[in-house]
Amino acid sequence: MRVGVIGGGQLARMMVPPAVELGIELRVLAESADSSARIAAAAVGDYRDAATVLAFAREVDVVTFDHEHVPQEVLAALVEAGVAVRPGPAALAVAQDKILMRRRLSAIGAPVPAWAELADAAALGAFLDAHGGAAVVKTPRGGYDGKGVRVVRDAHGADDWFEAGGPLLAEELVDFRRELAQLSARRPSGDLAVWPLVETVQRDGVCAEVTAPAPGLSIALLDQAAALAELVSAGLGVTGVLAIELFETRDGRLLVNELAMRPHNSGHWTIEGSATSQFEQHLRAVLDLPLGDTAPRSPWSVMVNVLGGPEGGMPARYPAALAAEPGVGFHSYGKEPRPGRKVGHVTAVGDDLDAVQGHARAAARFFQP
Repeated sequence: MRVGVIGGGQLARMMVPPAVELGIELRVLAESADSSARIAAAAVGDYRDAATVLAFAREVDVVTFDHEHVPQEVLAALVEAGVAVRPGPAALAVAQDKILMRRRLSAIGAPVPAWAELADAAALGAFLDAHGGAAVVKTPRGGYDGKGVRVVRDAHGADDWFEAGGPLLAEELVDFRRELAQLSARRPSGDLAVWPLVETVQRDGVCAEVTAPAPGLSIALLDQAAALAELVSAGLGVTGVLAIELFETRDGRLLVNELAMRPHNSGHWTIEGSATSQFEQHLRAVLDLPLGDTAPRSPWSVMVNVLGGPEGGMPARYPAALAAEPGVGFHSYGKEPRPGRKVGHVTAVGDDLDAVQGHARAAARFFQP
């Protein structure tokens, strides 16, 4: 079984251990020789070049992704050549373009914030007038971790983006209670597995902490999230792991914020905290193997991202960190430290939420710049 992963980031890197355990040959098409997943890199090349990607794909049984940025024309060339691409081009197109995402989610009946496609400042002004004078404006492509997203309260608040060309997406500014995420996995035959609904904490647009399961969940909310996972994965034809980022509103509703059709930051806790990690599950799903159990191993799991990182990387701080927090799982992405960059994460599990949070946060503090 040979799985090819396009993209050499930390998500590809974290697929390596379960691939080894399952006897799967994992090959990575990395962007550079110093990529996070360099340990499994079979080739270094441009994922935007069809010839490069086709040559890589001929050496594997199925192609999947570390990111959603592979151009549609390259994906089409893979399909035309008979390559198994999971998730497929139609599903990935939804993850690549936020306006298309809103269209497709609305079409299948998924709950989303009020939104509009904007051509110019006049259209933005009209949207602001209709939605209390505030809106979240997003560039349709390329934005992540807070980039390409801004809160606007003036019709000319996105003029620089309009000048760059193309429409923008406007959404109502949701008065939410908290942010949640629903992770699931689906195989080509249609089988679906769902993990517990988790709470995510964002700082400056970047995921900082994840608690699994989300505290204080009602059965109704759990059922609503699980039903959304089934609706979206089947309705969009997703194969592999799907992450649905959600707003929980003050009146107890769930609204879909974003989608990711790959392993996701909100699911890193599953390495220590779930019977089957999201990375093993993704490999199982794209190979159409039976899916694993998603039950938690402990009542609580807390994952904290390491952002920026210390000089010399996370391993430079391991002697003190590992000695102080021997029960915590430490994960370095092998990246050079840089302000705001995700260079690793830590995960603690246990029976008492306060204690688990304390251990995870204390472990992450060792790696502050």
